[in-house]
Amino acid sequence: MSSTTSSADSETKALAVQDPHDTGAAPGYVPHRTLKLRVELVRQLKRRRTQWTFALMFILPVVLLTALQIGVEGGDSGGETDSRISLVDVATSSGLNFTLFVLFATTGFFLVVVYALFFGDSVASEAQWGSLRYALATPIPRARLLRQKYAAALVLSLAALALLVVTAIIAGGLFFGWGAAQTPIGVSLAPAEAYPRLLAIVGYLALTQLTVGSFAFWLSCRTDAPLAAVGGAVFTIIVCGILDAIDQLGFLRDYLPTNEQYAWTGMLLTPVDSGDMLQGAIVAVAYTSVFTGLAFRHFLRKDVVS
Repeated sequence: MSSTTSSADSETKALAVQDPHDTGAAPGYVPHRTLKLRVELVRQLKRRRTQWTFALMFILPVVLLTALQIGVEGGDSGGETDSRISLVDVATSSGLNFTLFVLFATTGFFLVVVYALFFGDSVASEAQWGSLRYALATPIPRARLLRQKYAAALVLSLAALALLVVTAIIAGGLFFGWGAAQTPIGVSLAPAEAYPRLLAIVGYLALTQLTVGSFAFWLSCRTDAPLAAVGGAVFTIIVCGILDAIDQLGFLRDYLPTNEQYAWTGMLLTPVDSGDMLQGAIVAVAYTSVFTGLAFRHFLRKDVVS
C-alpha cells in the first residue's frame, strides 16, 4: 500500500516537472484571444448612440450643403461683410472646397463631441451597467480589456471622420463639381495636388482629436457615469479654446491642446506651411501618451467589484 502511494506521488511530481508553464487555467483558455476586436466592434455598432452618431456624420454635410444652396439662391442679404462670407463663397467653388469647409466647420466642436463620445462612453457605460465586473470575471485580463476598448473607440472615431469626409466629397462634387480647389487667398490647387493635401489634413485632424479621445478615455476609467466622462472632456476642450483666445497668456497658449487645431489650413498654402502642424502633432502625441498611460495605470488598480 505504501509503495503504491509512493508511486502515485512520483507520477504527480513527474507531471508537474513536465509542464512547468502550467498556470492552472482551464483547458483551451488563451488570455490574448479573449474579447476579440471584431466582437467588441459588433457590440458597439449595435448601440443606438453609435448608429445615431454615424447618421449625423452622414447628414451634416447634406445640411451644410442645403444651407449653402439656399444662400447662393437667396443672394447677398446686404449684411456686413466678414471672413465667414468669403469662406462660404469659396465653399461653393468645388466639391473639394465644400469638403474643406465642412472640416473647418466641424473641427472646433462637432468632431470633439464625436471623439469624446466614443472614448468617454467605452468603459464608464460598462461600469454603469454593472457588466464590467462580469467581463473581467470571464476572465479577460484587465490590460487586454482596456486595450480592446481603446482600439474599438479609435476605429469608430476614425470611421466617423472618414464617413464625414467621403459624404462631403460626394455631395459637394455632385452639386459644385469636381474641379480644382480654390483657397480664400486665390490659390488654385488641381485635384491631383489637392486630394493628397486633403488626406494629410484628415490625418492631422484624426491625430489632434485623439487628445480629446484619450482624455475622455481617462475620465471614463475614473467614473461610472458616461455623461461625466463625455461632458468633462468636451467642457475641458471648450475652456482650453477660450484660454487660447487670451493673448496675454503668451507662450502658455502653445501648450494648450486647442492652440493648433486649425493649423491644417497651412496645407492650403503654396508652398505648404507645415510648421504649425508639426507643433500641433507633437503636442497631440504628448497629451495622448500621458492620458492613455494614466487611464491604464488607474484601471489596472481600480476596484471594479465593490
